[in-house]
Amino acid sequence: MTQSPLLAVEHLAVNFPDHQVFQDLNFTLQRGRFLSIVGENGAGKTTLIRTLLQQLKPSSGAIRFFPERKAIRIGYVPQFRNLDEEYPLSIRDFVSLNLSGIHLPWLSHKERQAVDTAIRSTNLTAIAKRPLGMASGGEKQRAYLAQALVEQPNLLILDESTASLDNMMKYELLDLVKKFNREQNLTVIFVTHDLPLAKQYADDYLLLRRKGYEYGPIAELPEDALISTERGGDLTNA
Repeated sequence: MTQSPLLAVEHLAVNFPDHQVFQDLNFTLQRGRFLSIVGENGAGKTTLIRTLLQQLKPSSGAIRFFPERKAIRIGYVPQFRNLDEEYPLSIRDFVSLNLSGIHLPWLSHKERQAVDTAIRSTNLTAIAKRPLGMASGGEKQRAYLAQALVEQPNLLILDESTASLDNMMKYELLDLVKKFNREQNLTVIFVTHDLPLAKQYADDYLLLRRKGYEYGPIAELPEDALISTERGGDLTNA
């Protein structure tokens, strides 16, 4: 399959009043690739995601989307948040919240189909009527995934989405994501501290360090990526 870029980060820098997060960051994310972003705390992972989502403005440089930003639908799965058991919405209604212009319970036929597809594809059909607050941690996170998928995104961002999940739930979630990545050519950005997970599922990596960064195929991700802070610098694979 011929690849084409979905986004390009060009000479990106983000500064806060008291410090610079990163500078001259460059990489291109091809459509259909699975990119893991790893790095120590404070290296800029969250800042980069917020910049990609246009929640922060770059100090210099740019992020270009192809063909343009408004043509790219982005799905976002946050870090696991344990909702109160009395959270009132069912899993189905929770997934429905991500549809633009929605007014529960008056879903259009097309919207109902989209919700059904997202729930079915994340293996939640049997418990779709269950209150989300009563679901297990893994089920809650799959509900967040279904919510992110309901609008059929071009880019899926997993922002520490496996943190606080046990190993079985982590692999269950990422197996689903990898399936969408392969079968639907869904581009994925996975932010994580878990190097074994990154190596198992990703195609490429972006290692952010306080003194630079590395980017390349996942097989080249250093084993000591979250230990050594003296490596880093230029792009290793454009």
